[in-house]
Amino acid sequence: MPDPSAQHPATTAITAGRGHSGSSLAPALWASSVWQSTDMDDARRRATGVRSGEFYGRYANPTVASFEDAVAALEGAEASLAFASGMGAISSVVLALCGNGSHIVAQRQLYSATLAFLQGPCARFGIEVTFVDGTEPGAFAAAVQPGRTMLAIAETPSNPLLELVDLAEFGALRGPITLVDSTFATPLGQQPLSFGVHLSLHSATKGIAGHNDATLGVVSGERELLDEIWAYSVLHGATPSPFDALNALRGMRTLAVRTTHQNATALRLAQELQSHPAVAAVHYPGLESHPQHALAVRQMRGFGTVFAIDLAGGAPAVERLLGSVRLLRVATSLGGPETLVCHPRTTTHASLTDREASEQGVSGGLLRISVGLEDSGDLLADLLHALSTAG
Repeated sequence: MPDPSAQHPATTAITAGRGHSGSSLAPALWASSVWQSTDMDDARRRATGVRSGEFYGRYANPTVASFEDAVAALEGAEASLAFASGMGAISSVVLALCGNGSHIVAQRQLYSATLAFLQGPCARFGIEVTFVDGTEPGAFAAAVQPGRTMLAIAETPSNPLLELVDLAEFGALRGPITLVDSTFATPLGQQPLSFGVHLSLHSATKGIAGHNDATLGVVSGERELLDEIWAYSVLHGATPSPFDALNALRGMRTLAVRTTHQNATALRLAQELQSHPAVAAVHYPGLESHPQHALAVRQMRGFGTVFAIDLAGGAPAVERLLGSVRLLRVATSLGGPETLVCHPRTTTHASLTDREASEQGVSGGLLRISVGLEDSGDLLADLLHALSTAG
């Protein structure tokens, strides 16, 4: 038999995560929330075991375990741990590893809900957070407080401006546990763990599941570290649904073909829009004009399914464009089969103060576009027509 470790990621997306489904080609749905024990000793063993597979749904579920196994295989990880959402994943990891008096270093260029969690609940719990520019070489290392910094958090590519963190530099940090939110890349786009990063996290709601019909988070890394996080997650209760895990497993089977098409379309649209007079800037790491293009080439397998544009006419131009698009749908998620466009300043990043928005480059004229599976020519025609009305 061929060595599974030598096969391509596209093949792994098809073969992984089948251990709990027997000979069925479709993933098996284990809808049960509880399992019967044979006697008192068996019940005690299940209750005190780590991630006991047939005990209680908050501890583990076979369908969810299949999803976790598949993600771990794609990430090149010892194990993965799933949650009810991406925010369930990141909040559980933070609270599992940090407490009163702990210190975190995080980049400023973060999804706004992550930023709000670090600034709100973490501060209330006595966890200090230092924010740095994730694109600045040495910024994370300079902010680490030896013996006190428990966690370093990066998001690359970042939401919504597609800025990158150097994974090799980040993985080389000494002291804190390192966590990368790799949602925009998907496990096929990059492997943070291969750069020495401890934990790779995804909102699997997005590209991994890929059909806008599942809400999940997942984190991957060394099994011992994940077991520690699991022990807290049982108390935190951000339990993933087996129904969502089933949908995500189905989505993973087509992850390679979906992202190959979406990456190619995103690059074409980004290239075509660079010279449009209504567009002040295009943000996409696949463009040679992107300030971190060389870094993207070094650490990414593909440049991603999302790009952003700044309209020269600002917020009024955005309003006109959103009223003119036909194929693009106005919605705030990403990674699905439909092409979605959103205005971060009033949706995904609405919680930012004006100062934070300015620091992150989230202007009134910024639009984030998640490329779907439509024909690239049709999408381009729709965008060009809408831009002609935006002025």
